[in-house]
Amino acid sequence: MSIRYDEANRIFELDTRNTSYRIGIVDEEGFVGHIYYGQKIRPQKCDQFLRTCEAPFVPSKNNRERCSFMDTFPTEYSGNGIGDYRESCIAVKTANGSRTVDLKFVDYDIVNGKPGISGLPASFAGEEEVQTLVVHMMDGGCGIDVDLIYSVFEDEDVITRSVSVKNAGDRNIRLTKVYSACIDMDDEDFEMLTLHGSWARERQIERRPIAYGKQSVSSLRGESSHQDHPFMAWMTKGTDQTTGDVYGMHFVYSGNFIAQIEKSQFDSIRAVMGIHSEGFEWWLTPGETFTAPEVVLTYSHDGLGQMTRNLHDFYRCHMIRSRYLHQKRPVLINNWEATYFDFDTDKLLAIAKSAAEHGIEMLVMDDGWFGHRNDDATSLGDWFVNENKIKGGLKHLVDEVNKLGLKFGIWMEPEMISPDSELYRKHPDWAFAVPERTATLSRNQYVLDLSRKEVRDYVCECVHNVISSANIEYVKWDMNRQLTDIGSVEFTGDRQGELAHRYVLGVYELQERLVNDFPDLLLENCSGGGARFDPGMLYYSPQIWCSDDTDAIERLSIQEGTELIYPLSTMGAHVSDCPNHTVGRSTPFMTRAHVALAGTFGYELDITKISEEERAMIPEQVSMYHKYNDLVREGDYYRVASYRENGLYDCWMVVAKDKSEALVTYVQVLGRPNVHSRKIKLLGLDVAADYRLDGTEKVYGGDLLMNAGMLIETMRGDYMSRLYHFVLDNSLTCLLYTSPSPRDPKT
Repeated sequence: MSIRYDEANRIFELDTRNTSYRIGIVDEEGFVGHIYYGQKIRPQKCDQFLRTCEAPFVPSKNNRERCSFMDTFPTEYSGNGIGDYRESCIAVKTANGSRTVDLKFVDYDIVNGKPGISGLPASFAGEEEVQTLVVHMMDGGCGIDVDLIYSVFEDEDVITRSVSVKNAGDRNIRLTKVYSACIDMDDEDFEMLTLHGSWARERQIERRPIAYGKQSVSSLRGESSHQDHPFMAWMTKGTDQTTGDVYGMHFVYSGNFIAQIEKSQFDSIRAVMGIHSEGFEWWLTPGETFTAPEVVLTYSHDGLGQMTRNLHDFYRCHMIRSRYLHQKRPVLINNWEATYFDFDTDKLLAIAKSAAEHGIEMLVMDDGWFGHRNDDATSLGDWFVNENKIKGGLKHLVDEVNKLGLKFGIWMEPEMISPDSELYRKHPDWAFAVPERTATLSRNQYVLDLSRKEVRDYVCECVHNVISSANIEYVKWDMNRQLTDIGSVEFTGDRQGELAHRYVLGVYELQERLVNDFPDLLLENCSGGGARFDPGMLYYSPQIWCSDDTDAIERLSIQEGTELIYPLSTMGAHVSDCPNHTVGRSTPFMTRAHVALAGTFGYELDITKISEEERAMIPEQVSMYHKYNDLVREGDYYRVASYRENGLYDCWMVVAKDKSEALVTYVQVLGRPNVHSRKIKLLGLDVAADYRLDGTEKVYGGDLLMNAGMLIETMRGDYMSRLYHFVLDNSLTCLLYTSPSPRDPKT
């Protein structure tokens, strides 16, 4: 049993394989307090950490200081306006204008299994895998019942949390804030880790000390965003990949969010996460329920690396539903950076023919195939084929590509509408807009009002018609702008605050319909690159385009931040042309492949225009992908060194679950003169086993590789890379791939 209730001491005991979480019910009023989260402890009385026997004491013993009690008590879910001046988790506006919420314990349920969340992505598991605790609370004054929901995933050392709020009264109420999780604990000189960025610079790791007051990351852009990520961790000072205590919180949501840590006057911290309250309002009529999205919690005593592996295993086992989860994805070539809008059937078939000859397995037709779209100013919403470009129609093109032995995929941006489109001329009210204001364009497009059923039905019909018209096996679903002018003719003025959340629910509904109707479709989500790379989207697509910046060196830090919390199999990563279209950098063709190998692997270039030398390397790279992808997709990820930190080189590795093999990727970003070989220490191997370096007769003990390390000779030139594949000494060997030197292409 992973969840127990100690009735004598009124303590809920939640245990995973290596962690424990404790919740206490105190005082006759039923305050629900956070006692402990950390390394696993035995069941025992531990409510002393609630400090209720210290001043200001509980209200039943010292009601004259109730306000002081509320402002110091480590609550499990904070109310509003009752003396707790730290961040509240819930707020309402009742018919009489009151905003106070004071929640008290009522009852609980412990059930086997993991309930879903209607309309929202959420983790899943069988009844034998997970137990769920539901703590029932209420505030009779404002007439709401609140359930705190905890599901315990023992093997992955993960606990998920969500909250549901029911209007239990007889009058309408308005929710103005509903966060999904709250944790109060003593500060231990923690540092905070977050992921910030921008377009082409997504998910950059940032660490900083936790200061007094509030420090947060958030998005009000209608999506999880390039700029901040719905994740935060806090850790003991000096934490690295292998040592230190780490607490991680990750939001399973694709819209506006806040992730915040607040340090109080008494040196405690409060961590909260949920839908951002700015602009949020939700009407609840009597009997109606609002359920907040899920938060994923994990704790590691063994540094950031173990937190990473907890989350990787959790998302692989309990979030991604696609049949492609444990399959190799087809090696694709996308025509975007090859042609942009300048293509037709003949050009695409020329790319497809050469791609097929070199082992590539799928052609993806990107933006520009529909309406009269020859640039990014027109036609979004007009999802019919431009036969001036696609001569003979879409089915003809797909059939011809299939005859070459390639699969076919297509790009779409179903959530958007161009002012210059047949759809906008017919239905201008289908775009988000605020009356009597000039609408805000971004990328020359507006946002469709997906809160409206007829709009969702239209989008669904268009997408389904395109996919059904030919043998389309892959869809790249893009979203290239943030939300502005969030107004709808569908809702009255006092319900406009629901629109941002209803938009996200509309996206989820569309993607749920898509994957249900086309269960064999490979769906890749995208949002101007990585602006909507979040756990919510993983529920619908097994991979997400990591960033529009495909430069191999820029990708090192982008992918490091992504790999910190997401399985490698979820990262869309391609080999692109050089000079790179974003930064103008030129890197060796094999280095580009080695970096892309850490993700889904594909190509983003015109294969008919690259050099013969590079084209000849593609079959080798495709073979490399097929040889190593099972390991990369399913294995345990270890970060060995960070170019972001050292400015010279990058190194990561993937180790098979049974430790039978390991793949080490080393990138020398900058060459150096007059230096010795570099020593790196590997991670995650079996210390009692011997490993052979493939392509050689060299055998090393796992203990030697981890404790003494291995030597990597300095390569000549910048941006060089190598793969080192280690197998148990009695295993088969394979090639050692090395990126060529700029001076000697045959190396």
